[in-house]
Amino acid sequence: MPPTDHDPTASLHLRVDRGSPVPLYHQLAQQLEAAVTSGALVPGTLLGNEIGLARRLGLSRPTVRQAIQSLVDAGLLVRRRGVGTQVLHAPLRRPLELSSLHDDLEAAGLRPTTRVLRCVTETASPETAAALQLAEGTEVVRLERLRLSHGEPLARLTNHLPASLLDLAPDRLAGSGLYGLLREAGITLHSAHQSVGARAATAEEAGLLGEAPGAPLLTMRRLSRDHTGRAVELGSHVYRATRHSFDFQLLARR
Repeated sequence: MPPTDHDPTASLHLRVDRGSPVPLYHQLAQQLEAAVTSGALVPGTLLGNEIGLARRLGLSRPTVRQAIQSLVDAGLLVRRRGVGTQVLHAPLRRPLELSSLHDDLEAAGLRPTTRVLRCVTETASPETAAALQLAEGTEVVRLERLRLSHGEPLARLTNHLPASLLDLAPDRLAGSGLYGLLREAGITLHSAHQSVGARAATAEEAGLLGEAPGAPLLTMRRLSRDHTGRAVELGSHVYRATRHSFDFQLLARR
C-alpha cells in the first residue's frame, strides 16, 4: 500500500525482521522510539491509524497496539480521547553536573516555563538551618515551582535560600531559572552535594505533574555552595520518572 499523507510513520521506512529473535512488537517500538528521539517524529505529531500501520508492515493490529502501548508506558507517546496517539517529548537526558533543569532544558531547545506555586519568607526549620549553616531562627526564602516544557509539567522544585541572599520576586522566578538569577546577582556556584533517589508520587504531586497517585518519581536533594564555600541553596526536587534520566561517568577504582 502506498504511503498516505496523513500518516507521519509512512515516511520512516519501518521494517520488521521475522527471522529475528526480537519480538515483532519490540522491533517496531524500537524504530518508533528512535524516530521520536531523533526528531523525525516531532512533539505533537499525531500517529496514523493502527490498522493502516499494521497493514503496511504485514503485522497484526494487536502487535502494533502492543508496540505503541510500550511507548505510551515509557512516556514517549500519549493516547488522547477523541484525538488519537500523539508524540510527546523524548526523555530529557541530564548530565550529572552543577546545572539547573531550566538551563538543561534551554540547552536542549525544549523551551522551559515556570509556574511559581509559592514564594515566602519563613523561619528556617532546624534541618534547613543546619544544612545552610545558619543560626536557628534565621529567615529563609522557600520557593516552590512547577517546571514545564512546551506546556508539559516535568518537575516540582522546592528550594530554600538565605533570605538576605538576593531578591526573588515571583515575577522574576516565572521568567528565569533560579541559577540564572544567582548568576545575575554575582553569586558563582562552585560545588554541590547531591543525592538522587526514587519514591511514589503523593496525590498533590500527581495532580501537578499529570501522573497517577503512586506513580514513580525521581527525587533529587542538592546543597549548593559558592566559590567561598558558603552554602547558598538547598533544593529538594521531584521529577517525572518517564521524562528524565541522569547520565553518569564512572571511573574504575585504582
